[in-house]
Amino acid sequence: MLEYNVRGENIEVTDALRSYVEKRLEKLEKYFEIDSNVIAHVNLKVYKDESSKVEVTIPLPYLLLRAEDTTDDMYKSIDFVSEKLERQIRKYKTRINRRNREKGLKDYFYEEASEEEPAPKKFDIVRNKHLDLKPMNAEEAVLQMDLLGHDFFVFEDADTNGTSIVYKRNDGRYGLIETNE
Repeated sequence: MLEYNVRGENIEVTDALRSYVEKRLEKLEKYFEIDSNVIAHVNLKVYKDESSKVEVTIPLPYLLLRAEDTTDDMYKSIDFVSEKLERQIRKYKTRINRRNREKGLKDYFYEEASEEEPAPKKFDIVRNKHLDLKPMNAEEAVLQMDLLGHDFFVFEDADTNGTSIVYKRNDGRYGLIETNE
């Protein structure tokens, strides 16, 4: 069952707005196990230029779903975000099913989103993130990185138990950095 944590910044979350968010995200429930309690964290923002931003994060045991959208209408942003999340889930399921058919691998994914802001030229660290590294192989790490829309991904290599990093190269292919531990 999907639970909702809806909060607003510079906007009061009315019952109608909360109801609309729940109605649009309700169609994602068919992708989750019936007995699992999944919480959708929804953040609604309104800016001075009257644009509306909707951010939705759904942490799952082995995957982090996240989508955001900014438009001139809050309801339109909610629609776009729910469509993005559904595409992410379908993409993830298709890849997992294809890989399971080809290799017989089991699904074990999870990583916190690591959205680092670029450091100013003074090299002041403006944000810290703490990650729980989950064991996975490089192929699964690349899939998780693509799902999150990042250029790199830090993970614990299931084979070596060492920390590794996959990254997207300028030529569109992927690189792997392995540490000597």
